[in-house]
Amino acid sequence: MKDLIEIRWHGRGGQGAKTAALLFGDAALASGKFIQAFPEYGPERMGAPVASFNRLSSKPILIHSGVTNPDVVIVLDPTLMESVDVTEGMPEDGVLIINTNKTPEETKKELGVKGRIKVFTVDASTISKETIGRPMPNTPMLGALIRATGILDFKEMIEETKVKLEKKFKSKLEVVEGNLKAIERAYNEVKS
Repeated sequence: MKDLIEIRWHGRGGQGAKTAALLFGDAALASGKFIQAFPEYGPERMGAPVASFNRLSSKPILIHSGVTNPDVVIVLDPTLMESVDVTEGMPEDGVLIINTNKTPEETKKELGVKGRIKVFTVDASTISKETIGRPMPNTPMLGALIRATGILDFKEMIEETKVKLEKKFKSKLEVVEGNLKAIERAYNEVKS
């Protein structure tokens, strides 16, 4: 794997793309990596397209700009693919992870993905409904990201995520437990 990995998260306002990028960033930092995690949005409201980004490296990251050529793209809402070119700027050997109940082959054909781009799918919306109680695909997509790329150790990532979620949801441990189950299920159910 190359030294600097760039990740772009696509979602809609309220789906947790920013939170997922930050949780991933915290887990990567805890594992000793250099990391950047940042959103890109303006005055958009709930449901508007948003993007968040990560950079991950074993060396200090000196780039301070948006991610234009992501190695990995994660799509939280498959309806975005009707209006946003989620593969824009991806290299031929990039990784595309999509929240959908379709197979990678169906998705690749629909998007017209050519070259060696690896497509992974996982039904993160259903997983989150069944584990968290609402369609919040961000944390399941963390599990899918780790399974598809192997860029972090899964156990270390889930432990660090647990710590962060316990701080945020001190009085709602069922939310923490549901999110951790969602991450684990998506990790195990991602299709390639």
